[in-house]
Amino acid sequence: MSATVAVIGAGVIGRTHIRILRELPADEGRLAAIVDPSEAAARLAVEAGVPHFLDADTMLDAVRPDGVVIATPNALHVAGARACIGRGIAVLVEKPLADDLDDALALAGEADHAGVPLLVGHYRRHNPLVQAARTAIQQGRLGRIATISADSMVMKPDSYFNVAWRREAGGGPVLINLVHDIDALRYLCGEIDTVQAVTGHAARGFAVEDSAAVLLRFRTGALATLTLSDAVPSPWCWDQTAGENPAFVRHPGNAYRICGTEASLEMPDMALWRYAGRRGWSEPLTREVLDVRRCDPLVAQMRHFLRVIRREEAPLVSGHDGAATLAATLAVHRSAKTGEAVRPYAP
Repeated sequence: MSATVAVIGAGVIGRTHIRILRELPADEGRLAAIVDPSEAAARLAVEAGVPHFLDADTMLDAVRPDGVVIATPNALHVAGARACIGRGIAVLVEKPLADDLDDALALAGEADHAGVPLLVGHYRRHNPLVQAARTAIQQGRLGRIATISADSMVMKPDSYFNVAWRREAGGGPVLINLVHDIDALRYLCGEIDTVQAVTGHAARGFAVEDSAAVLLRFRTGALATLTLSDAVPSPWCWDQTAGENPAFVRHPGNAYRICGTEASLEMPDMALWRYAGRRGWSEPLTREVLDVRRCDPLVAQMRHFLRVIRREEAPLVSGHDGAATLAATLAVHRSAKTGEAVRPYAP
Protein backbone atom coordinates (compact mmCIF):
# COMPACT_ATOMS: atom_id res chain seq x y z
CA MET A 1 0.00 0.00 0.00
CA SER A 2 1.43 3.36 -1.02
CA ALA A 3 1.77 6.02 1.68
CA THR A 4 1.54 9.79 1.21
CA VAL A 5 4.22 11.91 2.88
CA ALA A 6 4.35 15.68 3.31
CA VAL A 7 7.63 17.52 3.91
CA ILE A 8 7.71 20.49 6.26
CA GLY A 9 10.80 22.57 5.59
CA ALA A 10 12.42 22.87 2.17
CA GLY A 11 16.01 23.62 3.09
CA VAL A 12 18.92 21.41 2.06
CA ILE A 13 17.82 18.24 3.84
CA GLY A 14 14.13 18.92 3.15
CA ARG A 15 14.83 19.15 -0.58
CA THR A 16 16.72 15.87 -0.35
CA HIS A 17 13.69 14.16 1.19
CA ILE A 18 11.48 15.69 -1.49
CA ARG A 19 13.76 14.39 -4.25
CA ILE A 20 13.82 10.90 -2.74
CA LEU A 21 10.02 10.78 -2.45
CA ARG A 22 9.64 11.93 -6.06
CA GLU A 23 12.03 9.23 -7.26
CA LEU A 24 10.47 6.33 -5.35
CA PRO A 25 8.00 4.05 -7.16
CA ALA A 26 4.48 5.38 -6.71
CA ASP A 27 3.32 2.12 -5.16
CA GLU A 28 5.82 2.65 -2.30
CA GLY A 29 5.29 6.28 -1.37
CA ARG A 30 4.27 9.64 -2.80
CA LEU A 31 5.02 13.24 -1.99
CA ALA A 32 1.79 14.81 -0.72
CA ALA A 33 2.68 18.46 -0.03
CA ILE A 34 5.46 20.91 0.74
CA VAL A 35 5.30 23.37 3.64
CA ASP A 36 7.73 26.29 3.61
CA PRO A 37 7.13 30.04 3.35
CA SER A 38 9.85 30.63 0.74
CA GLU A 39 9.19 31.38 -2.91
CA ALA A 40 11.69 28.68 -3.85
CA ALA A 41 9.54 26.13 -2.03
CA ALA A 42 6.46 27.32 -3.91
CA ARG A 43 8.27 26.83 -7.21
CA LEU A 44 9.44 23.39 -6.12
CA ALA A 45 5.86 22.39 -5.26
CA VAL A 46 4.69 23.46 -8.73
CA GLU A 47 7.49 21.43 -10.28
CA ALA A 48 6.57 18.39 -8.18
CA GLY A 49 2.85 18.78 -8.86
CA VAL A 50 1.87 18.96 -5.19
CA PRO A 51 0.18 21.66 -3.11
CA HIS A 52 2.28 24.27 -1.33
CA PHE A 53 1.44 25.63 2.11
CA LEU A 54 2.86 28.41 4.25
CA ASP A 55 2.19 26.69 7.58
CA ALA A 56 1.97 23.15 8.89
CA ASP A 57 -1.46 23.27 10.56
CA THR A 58 -3.23 24.36 7.38
CA MET A 59 -1.53 21.59 5.39
CA LEU A 60 -2.23 18.88 7.97
CA ASP A 61 -5.95 19.70 8.05
CA ALA A 62 -6.29 20.09 4.29
CA VAL A 63 -4.17 17.17 3.05
CA ARG A 64 -4.17 14.65 5.92
CA PRO A 65 -1.01 12.84 4.78
CA ASP A 66 -0.13 9.40 6.09
CA GLY A 67 3.25 10.65 7.29
CA VAL A 68 5.23 13.85 7.66
CA VAL A 69 8.93 14.69 7.51
CA ILE A 70 9.95 17.58 9.79
CA ALA A 71 12.99 19.27 8.21
CA THR A 72 12.59 22.73 9.72
CA PRO A 73 15.19 24.60 11.81
CA ASN A 74 15.87 22.77 15.09
CA ALA A 75 13.87 25.18 17.23
CA LEU A 76 10.68 24.27 15.30
CA HIS A 77 11.03 20.48 15.51
CA VAL A 78 8.96 19.98 18.65
CA ALA A 79 6.03 22.18 17.58
CA GLY A 80 5.86 20.55 14.16
CA ALA A 81 6.05 17.03 15.57
CA ARG A 82 3.36 17.79 18.15
CA ALA A 83 1.02 19.03 15.44
CA CYS A 84 1.41 15.68 13.68
CA ILE A 85 1.16 13.52 16.79
CA GLY A 86 -1.98 15.36 17.87
CA ARG A 87 -3.60 14.32 14.57
CA GLY A 88 -2.36 10.73 14.74
CA ILE A 89 0.09 11.17 11.85
CA ALA A 90 3.41 9.30 11.85
CA VAL A 91 6.39 11.65 11.83
CA LEU A 92 10.07 11.58 10.88
CA VAL A 93 11.88 14.36 12.73
CA GLU A 94 15.31 15.43 11.56
CA LYS A 95 18.06 15.37 14.17
CA PRO A 96 18.26 16.66 16.79
CA LEU A 97 14.81 15.77 18.08
CA ALA A 98 14.78 19.02 20.09
CA ASP A 99 17.08 21.75 21.33
CA ASP A 100 16.45 20.74 24.93
CA LEU A 101 16.50 17.28 26.53
CA ASP A 102 13.34 17.88 28.56
CA ASP A 103 11.45 18.82 25.39
CA ALA A 104 12.81 15.75 23.60
CA LEU A 105 11.72 13.42 26.40
CA ALA A 106 8.31 15.07 26.63
CA LEU A 107 7.78 14.66 22.89
CA ALA A 108 8.85 11.01 23.00
CA GLY A 109 6.40 10.39 25.84
CA GLU A 110 3.55 12.10 23.98
CA ALA A 111 4.15 9.92 20.91
CA ASP A 112 4.16 6.79 23.07
CA HIS A 113 0.97 7.82 24.87
CA ALA A 114 -0.80 8.58 21.58
CA GLY A 115 0.45 5.42 19.89
CA VAL A 116 1.87 7.46 17.01
CA PRO A 117 5.15 6.34 15.41
CA LEU A 118 7.99 8.83 15.89
CA LEU A 119 11.22 8.26 13.95
CA VAL A 120 14.31 10.43 14.52
CA GLY A 121 16.44 11.14 11.45
CA HIS A 122 19.79 9.70 12.49
CA TYR A 123 20.20 8.34 8.98
CA ARG A 124 23.71 6.91 9.45
CA ARG A 125 22.15 3.89 11.19
CA HIS A 126 20.54 2.99 7.86
CA ASN A 127 23.92 2.75 6.12
CA PRO A 128 24.66 -0.91 5.28
CA LEU A 129 28.26 -0.36 6.45
CA VAL A 130 27.08 0.57 9.94
CA GLN A 131 24.55 -2.26 9.99
CA ALA A 132 27.21 -4.79 8.91
CA ALA A 133 29.53 -3.57 11.65
CA ARG A 134 26.75 -3.91 14.23
CA THR A 135 26.05 -7.45 13.05
CA ALA A 136 29.75 -8.39 13.30
CA ILE A 137 29.91 -6.97 16.84
CA GLN A 138 26.73 -8.72 17.94
CA GLN A 139 27.93 -12.02 16.48
CA GLY A 140 31.06 -11.76 18.61
CA ARG A 141 33.51 -11.54 15.71
CA LEU A 142 35.39 -8.73 17.44
CA GLY A 143 35.17 -10.30 20.88
CA ARG A 144 34.72 -7.87 23.76
CA ILE A 145 34.99 -4.27 22.56
CA ALA A 146 37.81 -2.53 24.40
CA THR A 147 38.43 0.76 22.61
CA ILE A 148 36.97 2.84 19.79
CA SER A 149 38.58 5.80 18.07
CA ALA A 150 36.53 8.10 15.87
CA ASP A 151 37.56 11.17 13.90
CA SER A 152 35.42 13.98 12.55
CA MET A 153 38.02 16.30 11.07
CA VAL A 154 37.07 18.65 8.23
CA MET A 155 37.62 22.14 6.87
CA LYS A 156 34.44 24.19 6.57
CA PRO A 157 34.90 27.04 4.09
CA ASP A 158 35.01 30.62 5.35
CA SER A 159 31.73 31.34 3.56
CA TYR A 160 29.97 28.82 5.84
CA PHE A 161 30.34 31.31 8.69
CA ASN A 162 28.67 34.18 6.87
CA VAL A 163 25.52 33.06 8.71
CA ALA A 164 25.69 34.69 12.14
CA TRP A 165 24.32 31.81 14.26
CA ARG A 166 27.13 29.53 13.03
CA ARG A 167 29.62 31.77 14.85
CA GLU A 168 27.74 31.68 18.16
CA ALA A 169 27.48 29.11 20.94
CA GLY A 170 25.21 26.23 19.96
CA GLY A 171 25.97 26.55 16.26
CA GLY A 172 29.18 24.57 16.27
CA PRO A 173 30.36 21.13 15.15
CA VAL A 174 29.47 19.37 18.40
CA LEU A 175 25.70 19.68 17.89
CA ILE A 176 25.80 19.80 14.08
CA ASN A 177 28.40 17.14 13.24
CA LEU A 178 29.54 15.13 16.26
CA VAL A 179 25.94 14.19 17.09
CA HIS A 180 26.05 11.80 14.09
CA ASP A 181 29.17 10.07 15.37
CA ILE A 182 27.81 9.76 18.89
CA ASP A 183 24.61 8.21 17.59
CA ALA A 184 26.49 5.77 15.36
CA LEU A 185 28.69 4.67 18.27
CA ARG A 186 25.66 4.24 20.55
CA TYR A 187 24.08 2.05 17.86
CA LEU A 188 27.26 -0.01 17.52
CA CYS A 189 28.51 -0.21 21.09
CA GLY A 190 25.54 0.35 23.40
CA GLU A 191 24.62 2.95 25.97
CA ILE A 192 27.06 5.59 27.18
CA ASP A 193 27.81 5.69 30.91
CA THR A 194 29.92 8.86 31.13
CA VAL A 195 31.13 11.70 28.91
CA GLN A 196 34.26 13.78 29.45
CA ALA A 197 35.29 16.52 27.05
CA VAL A 198 37.26 19.63 26.32
CA THR A 199 36.43 22.09 23.55
CA GLY A 200 38.39 24.91 21.97
CA HIS A 201 37.92 27.82 19.59
CA ALA A 202 41.51 28.89 18.97
CA ALA A 203 41.55 28.01 15.27
CA ARG A 204 38.96 30.63 14.26
CA GLY A 205 38.48 32.65 17.41
CA PHE A 206 34.67 32.65 17.24
CA ALA A 207 32.49 32.27 20.32
CA VAL A 208 31.50 28.82 19.08
CA GLU A 209 33.85 25.86 19.41
CA ASP A 210 35.80 24.70 16.36
CA SER A 211 37.50 21.68 17.98
CA ALA A 212 36.83 19.10 20.68
CA ALA A 213 38.32 16.01 22.28
CA VAL A 214 35.83 13.63 23.87
CA LEU A 215 36.11 10.48 25.96
CA LEU A 216 33.13 8.15 26.24
CA ARG A 217 32.83 5.26 28.68
CA PHE A 218 30.18 2.74 27.63
CA ARG A 219 28.22 0.60 30.06
CA THR A 220 30.12 -2.42 28.75
CA GLY A 221 33.38 -0.84 29.91
CA ALA A 222 34.53 0.02 26.40
CA LEU A 223 36.25 3.39 25.98
CA ALA A 224 35.95 5.68 22.95
CA THR A 225 37.94 8.73 21.97
CA LEU A 226 36.40 11.21 19.54
CA THR A 227 38.45 13.95 17.91
CA LEU A 228 36.57 16.79 16.25
CA SER A 229 37.46 19.90 14.29
CA ASP A 230 35.86 21.83 11.45
CA ALA A 231 38.95 23.99 10.90
CA VAL A 232 41.57 21.56 9.55
CA PRO A 233 42.40 20.14 6.09
CA SER A 234 41.74 16.45 6.63
CA PRO A 235 40.11 13.42 4.97
CA TRP A 236 39.38 11.76 8.33
CA CYS A 237 35.65 12.03 8.83
CA TRP A 238 32.75 9.76 7.97
CA ASP A 239 31.26 12.04 5.32
CA GLN A 240 34.51 12.24 3.36
CA THR A 241 35.46 8.55 3.63
CA ALA A 242 32.11 6.74 3.36
CA GLY A 243 31.01 8.43 0.14
CA GLU A 244 27.38 8.55 1.21
CA ASN A 245 26.99 12.29 0.66
CA PRO A 246 27.70 13.59 -2.86
CA ALA A 247 28.23 17.10 -1.47
CA PHE A 248 31.58 15.93 -0.05
CA VAL A 249 34.65 14.93 -2.04
CA ARG A 250 35.42 11.32 -1.19
CA HIS A 251 38.91 10.53 0.09
CA PRO A 252 40.54 7.22 1.02
CA GLY A 253 40.85 6.55 4.72
CA ASN A 254 38.88 5.51 7.77
CA ALA A 255 36.92 7.50 10.31
CA TYR A 256 36.31 4.76 12.91
CA ARG A 257 38.44 1.98 14.41
CA ILE A 258 36.59 -0.44 16.68
CA CYS A 259 39.00 -2.66 18.60
CA GLY A 260 37.98 -5.87 20.35
CA THR A 261 39.73 -8.74 22.09
CA GLU A 262 39.34 -11.00 19.01
CA ALA A 263 39.55 -8.56 16.10
CA SER A 264 39.52 -4.90 15.16
CA LEU A 265 37.43 -3.24 12.47
CA GLU A 266 38.22 -0.17 10.36
CA MET A 267 35.31 1.79 8.94
CA PRO A 268 34.21 2.56 6.30
CA ASP A 269 36.79 0.34 4.55
CA MET A 270 35.35 -2.56 6.59
CA ALA A 271 38.77 -4.17 7.07
CA LEU A 272 38.76 -6.76 9.85
CA TRP A 273 42.16 -7.37 11.45
CA ARG A 274 42.81 -10.54 13.51
CA TYR A 275 45.28 -13.31 14.21
CA ALA A 276 44.81 -16.52 12.25
CA GLY A 277 46.77 -18.60 14.75
CA ARG A 278 48.96 -17.63 17.65
CA ARG A 279 48.24 -14.22 19.11
CA GLY A 280 50.68 -11.50 20.06
CA TRP A 281 52.46 -8.50 18.64
CA SER A 282 55.24 -10.65 17.16
CA GLU A 283 52.71 -12.62 15.07
CA PRO A 284 51.31 -11.53 11.67
CA LEU A 285 47.78 -10.15 11.42
CA THR A 286 45.37 -11.15 8.68
CA ARG A 287 43.21 -8.57 6.93
CA GLU A 288 39.72 -9.49 5.74
CA VAL A 289 37.47 -6.96 4.01
CA LEU A 290 33.81 -7.52 4.80
CA ASP A 291 31.64 -7.62 1.69
CA VAL A 292 28.92 -5.00 2.07
CA ARG A 293 26.54 -3.85 -0.66
CA ARG A 294 26.32 -0.09 -0.38
CA CYS A 295 23.26 2.12 -0.79
CA ASP A 296 22.13 5.67 -0.02
CA PRO A 297 21.19 5.63 3.69
CA LEU A 298 18.73 8.49 3.23
CA VAL A 299 16.81 6.42 0.68
CA ALA A 300 16.94 3.43 3.03
CA GLN A 301 15.67 5.64 5.86
CA MET A 302 12.74 6.86 3.78
CA ARG A 303 11.79 3.32 2.82
CA HIS A 304 11.95 2.38 6.49
CA PHE A 305 9.74 5.36 7.37
CA LEU A 306 7.16 4.23 4.82
CA ARG A 307 7.09 0.82 6.49
CA VAL A 308 6.79 2.55 9.88
CA ILE A 309 3.82 4.52 8.55
CA ARG A 310 2.17 1.24 7.48
CA ARG A 311 2.93 -0.18 10.97
CA GLU A 312 5.08 -2.91 9.40
CA GLU A 313 8.16 -1.95 11.44
CA ALA A 314 8.93 -0.11 14.64
CA PRO A 315 11.07 3.04 14.30
CA LEU A 316 14.77 2.16 14.17
CA VAL A 317 15.47 5.39 16.11
CA SER A 318 12.63 6.02 18.53
CA GLY A 319 11.97 9.30 20.30
CA HIS A 320 13.62 8.01 23.49
CA ASP A 321 16.58 6.76 21.46
CA GLY A 322 16.96 10.14 19.78
CA ALA A 323 16.72 11.83 23.17
CA ALA A 324 19.57 9.66 24.48
CA THR A 325 21.82 10.70 21.60
CA LEU A 326 20.89 14.34 22.24
CA ALA A 327 21.67 13.92 25.94
CA ALA A 328 25.12 12.47 25.26
CA THR A 329 25.87 15.25 22.78
CA LEU A 330 24.75 18.00 25.16
CA ALA A 331 26.91 16.33 27.82
CA VAL A 332 29.98 17.19 25.73
CA HIS A 333 29.33 20.90 26.27
CA ARG A 334 28.42 20.42 29.92
CA SER A 335 31.60 18.46 30.63
CA ALA A 336 33.73 20.98 28.75
CA LYS A 337 32.21 23.77 30.86
CA THR A 338 32.50 22.07 34.26
CA GLY A 339 35.60 19.92 33.74
CA GLU A 340 33.70 16.95 35.18
CA ALA A 341 32.48 13.64 33.81
CA VAL A 342 28.77 13.76 32.95
CA ARG A 343 26.40 10.82 33.07
CA PRO A 344 23.80 11.38 30.32
CA TYR A 345 20.23 10.13 30.11
CA ALA A 346 19.80 6.67 28.58
CA PRO A 347 16.53 4.83 27.87
